[in-house]
Amino acid sequence: MEGGAEVKAIVVSEKGGPDQLVLEEVPDPQPGPGDLLVDVAAAGLNFIDTYHRGGLYPMEFPMTPGLEGAGTVTGLGDGVEGFEIGDRVSWVSTIGSYAEKHLIPIDRAVPVPEQVDDETAAAVLLQGITAHYLAKDTFPLAGGHRCLIHAGSGGVGLLLTQIAKMAGAEVVTTVGSREKADLSRAAGSDHVIVYTEEDFAEAVIQRYGPDGVDVVYDGVGAATFDKGLDVLRPRGMMVTFGNASGPVPEVSPLILMQKGSLFLTRPTMFHYIPTREELLARTGDLFGWIGEGELEVRIGERYPLAEAAEAHRALEGRRTTGKVLILP
Repeated sequence: MEGGAEVKAIVVSEKGGPDQLVLEEVPDPQPGPGDLLVDVAAAGLNFIDTYHRGGLYPMEFPMTPGLEGAGTVTGLGDGVEGFEIGDRVSWVSTIGSYAEKHLIPIDRAVPVPEQVDDETAAAVLLQGITAHYLAKDTFPLAGGHRCLIHAGSGGVGLLLTQIAKMAGAEVVTTVGSREKADLSRAAGSDHVIVYTEEDFAEAVIQRYGPDGVDVVYDGVGAATFDKGLDVLRPRGMMVTFGNASGPVPEVSPLILMQKGSLFLTRPTMFHYIPTREELLARTGDLFGWIGEGELEVRIGERYPLAEAAEAHRALEGRRTTGKVLILP
């Protein structure tokens, strides 16, 4: 496509609901120094996209959402080394992926190995890196540990369950329906709690006693946080890493003392991939596990670019399982 032409992209002009996601014609992007121009094969949908759109995380508008994707390099900026036209790459933490074309700084571009297809590469990075750092670094799981993973049938939940089982941990998950319970069990969960049928905290304590689990991985937020503290053993760790039900209210440190000298952390992926070396180390593990058949990436739904708003509605309405992709 010639410079000065236009491509299609989703544009959000002001914060608000899914209706703010509008398909528009935008100028054909041109690579600057150190950039790759990529034809987007697939973009990954994540809850953080809804936070950007809705204003929970402040943004400058207008903007094109989407932090991850995969595609083929079609243009090189000045000074680019190590990449060529035709290379397949994936990326994360580079906003603007809901588009036919996207500019990627070379330090954020991850080469996609031959054994991984574009859709899988687009589906695994943000949620896979999140699951990787949660299980490997935030609370390093090992044999003998027991963890509780909320939203066990979601994208992070399914990946985190598999990585936790690789580490030898016992996994407890919560899900919203019996159908989602089947998906969580298939990923390796040892005990699945359908939270619409029973109180998850009561179920954990009844099964495992008052010292229930070593760590809670909570991407749900406000709806599950308080009871999650109740199922931790003394000196256990609450890892609250998402806000699917809204942000967690302020917490007094005294609560952590009263419930067993607990640890509380609120990590974000960006602090776990601050360097290219760490980015490539984590993605190298993920792509290696996929290639060896040890990690399954479940793509639940695919939406055309023009239906990005409906994809957001489905995600926020908890009507999705696994990974949701947006296809230009």
